[in-house]
Amino acid sequence: MKYVFSILVLACLFSSCSEYQKVLKSEDIATKFKFGDSLYKQGKYDKANRLFAQIVPNYKGKPQAEKLMYLYSKTFYHMKDYYVSGYQFERFVSSYPKSEKKEEAAFLSAKSYYMLSPRYSKDQKETKDAIEKIQEFINVYPNSEYVAEANTLVKELDFKLEKKAFEIAKQYNHISDFKASIKSFDNFVFQFPGSPLREDALFYRLDAAYKLAVNSIEYKKTAAGIVKLKKTRLEQAKEYYSAFKKAYANSKYIADAEKMASELDKELETYSAKS
Repeated sequence: MKYVFSILVLACLFSSCSEYQKVLKSEDIATKFKFGDSLYKQGKYDKANRLFAQIVPNYKGKPQAEKLMYLYSKTFYHMKDYYVSGYQFERFVSSYPKSEKKEEAAFLSAKSYYMLSPRYSKDQKETKDAIEKIQEFINVYPNSEYVAEANTLVKELDFKLEKKAFEIAKQYNHISDFKASIKSFDNFVFQFPGSPLREDALFYRLDAAYKLAVNSIEYKKTAAGIVKLKKTRLEQAKEYYSAFKKAYANSKYIADAEKMASELDKELETYSAKS
């Protein structure tokens, strides 16, 4: 019985493949459209795509072209060829401005760019492009059913940029380039005031400033004269501590921050005693 069933399955598969190959080689564009539509509904997007690609030029200017281009664009999306799907959906929107599928196509075009965004550790050009595309969609369709999802996608993409900037600043701290770390965290706090990483950023900025200060030389000769370099840096680190504590008095880092502040105070008292 199992043998017979297997034979039947193989026969059906062979028949299906044979039919597909026959349509693929056919010159009848209507048959290709109909069969491609059937394959699309079955989730066989790669095969549907091959058929649609053959007949797209033939349907230019015809009433059926709108449906064809919509399905053709979606096959690329389902095949995860997001570079092409983003482009094809954009073409669809510009070619059929009155289509009932226009809004969906515009969203899927923007989402295609989102799908191309890499992990935060890589270059984020695609992420920035995706944010721009999705924001354009939100601006054009503020009342769309897709806006909630679009906002979620933007939030995810924004966080990638935040994480990228945060990790760069933290890496400077790790390699003891404390000046670069402080500057990077200053930029981070300014650029991403509402970031969920703000608490971490303020603490690591304090940490970098503290390490720079306590390991600093006492004086530095400049064109303007002798500068009390260490004292200036200690005072700057203390300001960063005050900013951190004011914002996050109950932080998980507060014990470490208090130890740094205590050491900074001791160092500064040395200068007061000398005055």
